Amino acid sequence: MKSVFSPPLGLGALAAALAAAVPVEAQTIGYDQVGSGSDDVAASAPSSGRQDRSGKRGGKGSPRIEVTPYIEIDQVVDAQLSPGNDVLTYTQLAAGVDAGISGRNNALSASVRYERYIGWSKRAADGDAISGIVRGYTTITPGLTLEAGALATQARVQNGGSALSPGLANDGGATNVYSVYGGPSFRTRAGDVDFAANYRAGFTKVEQSDAFVATPGGAAADVFDKSVTQIADIEAGVAPYVIAPVGLGAAGSFYQEDISNLDQRVRDMQARALVTVPVSRTVQVVGAIGYEDVEVSSRDALRDADGNPVIGSDGRYKTDKSVPRELAYDVSGLTWDVAVMWRPSRRTSLSAHFGRRYGSTSFGGNLAYAPDDRSQLSVTVYDNVSGFGGQLNRALDQLPDDFVAVRDPVTGELRGCVSSLDGSNCFSGALGSVRSAVFRGRGVAASYSRRVGRLDAGIGGGYDRRDFIAPQNTVLAAADGVIDQNWWLSAYLSGQLGREAGWSASVYANWLSSNDPLVGNVNGYGATLGYYRMLARRLRATVALGLDGVSRDDALYEEYWTASALAGVRYSF
Repeated sequence: MKSVFSPPLGLGALAAALAAAVPVEAQTIGYDQVGSGSDDVAASAPSSGRQDRSGKRGGKGSPRIEVTPYIEIDQVVDAQLSPGNDVLTYTQLAAGVDAGISGRNNALSASVRYERYIGWSKRAADGDAISGIVRGYTTITPGLTLEAGALATQARVQNGGSALSPGLANDGGATNVYSVYGGPSFRTRAGDVDFAANYRAGFTKVEQSDAFVATPGGAAADVFDKSVTQIADIEAGVAPYVIAPVGLGAAGSFYQEDISNLDQRVRDMQARALVTVPVSRTVQVVGAIGYEDVEVSSRDALRDADGNPVIGSDGRYKTDKSVPRELAYDVSGLTWDVAVMWRPSRRTSLSAHFGRRYGSTSFGGNLAYAPDDRSQLSVTVYDNVSGFGGQLNRALDQLPDDFVAVRDPVTGELRGCVSSLDGSNCFSGALGSVRSAVFRGRGVAASYSRRVGRLDAGIGGGYDRRDFIAPQNTVLAAADGVIDQNWWLSAYLSGQLGREAGWSASVYANWLSSNDPLVGNVNGYGATLGYYRMLARRLRATVALGLDGVSRDDALYEEYWTASALAGVRYSF
């Protein structure tokens, strides 16, 4: 049903390492109570696209530590509604930990869960799964922080390109996805000069054979394997009216992602000068001019005597190390940006920029609006060149440090968003397409969350477009010019029924389209409803229902729908 998932760096180990620093609420909606940014010249770290969290840290009240390990046993029934009518039964054994740690100089939120499925028939196969999300930081010295995060989840790869929620289907199609990143951030002031520098290193892995062949003898679809990502940026400047009526600064950035599939590499280097013009007390205009050098390259697959690409025993194309790299994308020259920053209060900030990057028009920005302490709105518009791993690392880096994981109460899987009143809350947009090829990614992601009395509600949605880039003289040539688009939506609602009971509901939808005939259009939908009640101080009973469906714009494929139900108990330590 679900294959064994054993990442090289466990989420639990990462959570423990961060927790050791000193400690946020990090329970899970679905159990207990029921991306990626643009390169904004107005930000302190333009190339990374990360939002500045420095103003939010260290001021959230008294320090606290909440770490809740648990064990769980559930009975699960999964009924196929279409195209067949199979009914499968499983016993689910689970262990996990939900943690929230906050202090003056440290914060961590984590939700990590391991499951073992035991099938009651030959068709209901046994399996394992691990899922989790971790995000936190610790202060090393004043001005120097170490940030880290990790994600483990599963997806169902459709026709070798699109990734949807795995559900409980027992066909061996579940694909493990995990990603981890970390690095230091540094800020200081030397006289009148403000200085900031950041570095992030990340690793992403998709456990799926990438030589998916839709028809015998047909072309293979190329699915991402793994990559190592490095992001660094540095900036120095003086504020307006210090040495001139305008602010002056200089910045540089470096991005590199090395993808294992056919030795693909994307490298993006840029340097720029910045001028900040104060328009009013709340508005600034920032102009930037600079130089960029962006290259995408790869090698070809090893060929046999007949000139056909060689596929190894692991189902992946073998890379021909003896041939030189083939350039697929080479853009260098002058770049410019004009950005507007508006910050009328500590609860509202807006930055938007327009200019020229990657040899064409580029625009993006961020909006953060928190009208009160119980609601927040976040919108990000982005434009960058990267691979799947880099995009997922960016989405993780944008997540807040204080969150509640939103999980499916039946499968235990993450639902693509977290519940938080700080910043960008969703990573669904980064998971839509799992091709190995490098792409230019453009899109928008928005999230809104609100707490009213005993109710928690949130909704996230967005659009992600990926224009893939590959050299013509390699096996990846078929990916060049392919456009994958993902419209996504995720929403949740949870509440308490007195002190001893609670409920949750969630829905999600993905509409994925591609001009690649191997993939076409795929749509995924799902909804869950859960109820829990405390039987004793640490013992809780849960019942839940779930519905998942997949449809394709292809007469050869029927719609696939399953309904599932769960009843179980959890003991928390």
